Order: sequence, then structure tokens, then C-alpha cells
Amino acid sequence: MNKRITFFFTLLLVCVCTFGQKTYSITVVNDMKSSRTSEPVVINLNALSVKTNSAIVTYEGKEVPYQLDDLNDDGIYDELCFLTNIDKKEKKTFNVTLYPTGKPKSYPSQVYVEMLLSNKKIKESNKQDLYISQLTVDNGVNAYWAIHHHGAAFENELVAYRIYFDHRQTVDIYGKYNKGLELKETQFYPDNSQKANGYGDDVLWVGSTLGLGTLRGWNGSQPVMLNDVEKRSQRIVSRGPLRTIVEVKDKGWTILPNGTPIDMTTLYTLYAGQRACDVSATFNRDAEEYDFATGFINVKNSTEFSDGNGLRGCWGTDWPVSAKDSVGHKRETVGLGIFIPNKHIKKEVSADKHNYAFVVGAKGNSLNYSITFCSDNESFGYHNDKDWYNYLKEWKQKKLHPLQVTIKEL
Repeated sequence: MNKRITFFFTLLLVCVCTFGQKTYSITVVNDMKSSRTSEPVVINLNALSVKTNSAIVTYEGKEVPYQLDDLNDDGIYDELCFLTNIDKKEKKTFNVTLYPTGKPKSYPSQVYVEMLLSNKKIKESNKQDLYISQLTVDNGVNAYWAIHHHGAAFENELVAYRIYFDHRQTVDIYGKYNKGLELKETQFYPDNSQKANGYGDDVLWVGSTLGLGTLRGWNGSQPVMLNDVEKRSQRIVSRGPLRTIVEVKDKGWTILPNGTPIDMTTLYTLYAGQRACDVSATFNRDAEEYDFATGFINVKNSTEFSDGNGLRGCWGTDWPVSAKDSVGHKRETVGLGIFIPNKHIKKEVSADKHNYAFVVGAKGNSLNYSITFCSDNESFGYHNDKDWYNYLKEWKQKKLHPLQVTIKEL
């Protein structure tokens, strides 16, 4: 009798654990004539109408690391992503099982993101300890000096970025010598010992320029900063293990004097194994009437590349800090790049002494583009403008030809 009860209980437990789970065949096709590495596959869980708390992803019977993300902080996972290497013209089929119970499996992280308040009691710039996940300030409050490294910072093994928490909201960059995660140790400010051991550093002075892909307003002749907002915030949406997502929100942004305020939410997404950071801005209503600006700094003595069709880059050398802070630094050579889909381009602006800029516009309530960079310090990257511009051309083709993903319930 006890054996029957035990068997029934075990069977009931199995039924409860598997009830509501769904399995899908995910077919991924690379239609390009070149292989691709660390390519993201993103599944919209809302479109599947499946409540998901955990999952299993496999390829040819082998487990594949995955990530679940709650994008809008409502306690429900919105997307599942995983990465794949895929040969030219190859088709691969993955199995994904979604479970309504449990927790996402933990995998070694290939990315890192942090936000910290500055702890004035700690003098060292790479030993700060007041970690936070989000911060919101009212109009007129400048949190730039209250936040360590002036805003959220995030990285993969190749590159690192940070976003200023002030009216500029500039995207700045951190170059590496060797592949690996290091922001947790350097906190964007490596000490002399870390530099001697091959850690990277800030490689670009951005000032009030567009930095790399900063999104601002446009007044008809030049970019305008986000001075007049009701509230501004930064939030870490996702910490990995495969991608970081940082949200920057500007509520009640009056772009031009006497204009109608608009809310803007911008997501910065960085995947493991990718130089590029995807920028996705969403507005609380149709924003096609507005002009915006983006682009990148005109690095001193830089050469420029443009295909006249949304792809632009430069290669140049300059001090990575202001003149008064240049002691202990060397001039840095960087390659910068941006790709903007045609539907968002209103005008490519001729370079001035500050920026290589574009006038861009939303399509409906969204505006999307991608940014990328390299440092000449890299032991694994690019070291002249010709090779950098060839990379940009290949990168654009990959953006124009994303992996084709077909989902079929099994």
C-alpha cells in the first residue's frame, strides 16, 4: 500500500512539474556568405503567450546557455536569448522548452554591468562599494558627481561603455589590451598596478560632443542636450550572463523651447562576443514630428569613412582626458562607428570640429541604431583605418541580414 502511495505521489509531482511547459523548435538560418560568431537569437515570449520562469535550450542534445529578461520590470519575463556560432549559409535547429515554474539556470557570466554611488570615505577610485541598480532624479538635480564613473558602465570581453548621468547623457568608451572582463576590478579607473598588468582604460575624451552614438535633440543647426526634463533615470535591466541591458529614461523632455514634452526610454544592449552596442529609443507617443541628433566625436586628426547610406566611421588619435588630467596618460588611437537604418535618417551632417553628426527621426514611436568601436591597444583587434573601415562594412551587412529565425511548437 505504501509503495502505491509513493508511486502515485511521484507521478503527481512529475505531472505538476511538467504541466504548462511548452517545447519549440527554433530554426536559425544564416543567409550570408560568411560565418558569424556569438550571434544573438532573441525570442519574444509575449508573442508566444507563454508564462515563463525557467527554460532549457539544446542543440543536437547539448545544453546551450540562455538568458531570460524582464524588460519593463513588471515581474514577467519578456524575452529569452541565446548565442550561436553559425557557418555561411548554414541552418541550425535548437529545441527550447519553456517552464511556468522554477528559476532561470545560472551560467558563467560573459558580461558585466554596474552602477555605484560615490563613497567619499573611500579614496581609491577602483574600490567603491555602494552598488545600486537604479536611480531617478528630478529636474535640476545633477547626479553626475554622485555616481561613480558618472553613470552606468557595462562590458563584455572585448569592449566597455559608460553612459553619463546628466544632461549630456554621453556614451563614453573604455578600451582593452586583452580579452576579458575587468570593470569589476578597475571600476573604469585602473590604478598604476593594474595598468602595469595589462588592464584597459578610458580611451576617449568626449566633453560635450556626441561621444559615441549619444542621442540628443536637434535645433535646426546643431545637437541640443537634454536640459529640460521632469525626471531622468538609469536602471540596470539585465546583468547577464549573455547580454547586459541598461535603460535610460527621460520623462517630460522639452526638446526645444515652448515645445510639447515627450517621454523617451532608451535601451543600450551589449551581447557577449560583440563589439557593437544596440541603441533602441521608445517614446510615449508618435515622435515623427521631432528631429533628433546622433553620431560621434570628431577625433583629432581623424580620417573619415561614410558610405552615404547610414554607415559612418572615423579613425584618429587624441588625449583620452582633458589637458589638466593628462598626467599619467598617453594619446589613444581609436576607431569609432555607427550604423543607422535608412528609415531613421533625415540628413547626414558634414563634419565640424566637434562631431560627425546625423539628423535622425523616429518611425512611429521608436528609433533604433547601433554603435561600435575599437582601441589600437587591443591585442585582438584593428590597428589601422583601412582594416577598421572594412570591419564596419562587414558589420553593416550583418545588421542588414540578421539571422532568420522560425519558431514551431512541438
